[in-house]
Amino acid sequence: MKLTKIATSIALLASTISAPAMAQIEGLSANVAATSNYLWRGLEQSSGDAAISGGIDYEADSGLYLGTWASNASWDTDMSYELDLYGGYVFELSEGVDLDVGFIYFAYPDALNDELDFSEVYAHVSVGDFSFGIDVLVDAEGYDAGDSTYASVSYATEISEGLELAINAGMYSGDLVEDGYGDDLIDVGISLSKDGFSFGLYKSDYDGDDDVKAVVSYSMDIDL
Repeated sequence: MKLTKIATSIALLASTISAPAMAQIEGLSANVAATSNYLWRGLEQSSGDAAISGGIDYEADSGLYLGTWASNASWDTDMSYELDLYGGYVFELSEGVDLDVGFIYFAYPDALNDELDFSEVYAHVSVGDFSFGIDVLVDAEGYDAGDSTYASVSYATEISEGLELAINAGMYSGDLVEDGYGDDLIDVGISLSKDGFSFGLYKSDYDGDDDVKAVVSYSMDIDL
């Protein structure tokens, strides 16, 4: 949830705005995106409304990266936006196998509830067209490190020139998840993307919701 950045490639499959949206190039870059519905791990972050996002990223030749990303969000009282700060390191384990490890902080500065911020560490492995990831809670108000995890697997391939098919499945589990949603959450998604445009179908088992959400989005990277 990019760069070769496995974290964001997975995030993009699970949500039509990637959070964060890392650049795919070395050096400083920016990104902007618009989507008809901001989903994160199958959960609506903008109350089903459209969302606009953008971020700035730096990637060093060594594989170190740092960045920030923001989007409108409205899933809690008086909340209007989400601000993420993140950093990590991508390196090649062996030929065709990349590992991305990092830390991300999710902030909601103007929410009425000032205890919503949380942070995670992640490790994602890319093997050919497949990616496997684990995201683990570091800190959240009232919870200990490790009290939630998100495990995911994705597959992305070019099915014709410039047209990419992506499939994702994830499971969000742990004390924080059960307290907030009543049970572990499973989400799945499939999308087609070309020239920055993406159309996807996504489903989560949250609260017995049987609705399949269709989402259209557009994103672009800008060299700085």
